[in-house]
Amino acid sequence: MEEHNLTVIQLQEYDFEKRFYDQKAITWMQENWSKSFFFSLLYAALIFGGQRVMKERKGFELRRPLVLWSLMLAVFSIIGAIRTGWYMSNTLLSSGFKESVCDSGFYRAPVSKFWAYAFVLSKVPELGDTLFIVLRKQKLIFLHWYHHITVLLYTWYTYKDMVAGGGWFMTMNYTVHAFMYSYYTLRAARIRVPRPCAMFITITQILQMVMGTFVNVLVYKWRQDGTCSSTVENIFWSTLMYLSYLILFCSFFYKSYYKRQPKSKDD
Repeated sequence: MEEHNLTVIQLQEYDFEKRFYDQKAITWMQENWSKSFFFSLLYAALIFGGQRVMKERKGFELRRPLVLWSLMLAVFSIIGAIRTGWYMSNTLLSSGFKESVCDSGFYRAPVSKFWAYAFVLSKVPELGDTLFIVLRKQKLIFLHWYHHITVLLYTWYTYKDMVAGGGWFMTMNYTVHAFMYSYYTLRAARIRVPRPCAMFITITQILQMVMGTFVNVLVYKWRQDGTCSSTVENIFWSTLMYLSYLILFCSFFYKSYYKRQPKSKDD
């Protein structure tokens, strides 16, 4: 399966993608994936400790740094979506949907191997999103920090085992983040963005969770005949994660776009 996919993908590699040694990255993650717990604990301490520190202080503006930060993540996500999307598109067209789900060559194939590892590592700097919220004294919702912590833990836990479904999970996340961080960049730059754009992004996030859950069901089903390489533990945690996201994002969508806000006494 893996060798087949390596020959199917005919995509020009850049020098840094060619020189990327996937086995070294996989070995490092197998030995160090538990460091994700340290980053998660440090993250939680910084944001909740930061909120206490900022409680009696005026929030920082930080608009220009936020524009630059969001723009960098937008560009990274757009490129990642294009590169991994090309791999997944070729796999779908040449080998079919089942192959695209069960394929583990995504972690080692030309082009996608670099972007798979970059995706996993990017979950650490993405934690910086929350620091902007804390320092600017904006509302920090449960969905935000819960999502950051669990994605970090799961991606590091999963990459080391190169389980089936990873190509779908990473490509979907890259694509959604490409829209999301582009939107954040425009908002930070005080460029008016129509309300439907924000609704569209939340809808894509909800669809991502639905598809992620569906992929897990298929991995579990096809694992029975040896087609998909995964573990029951991984499927369980991944499904639990996606279902919790689905509930939280649906709740966020309802509260943000449909629930009527209580009128103030001045209305």
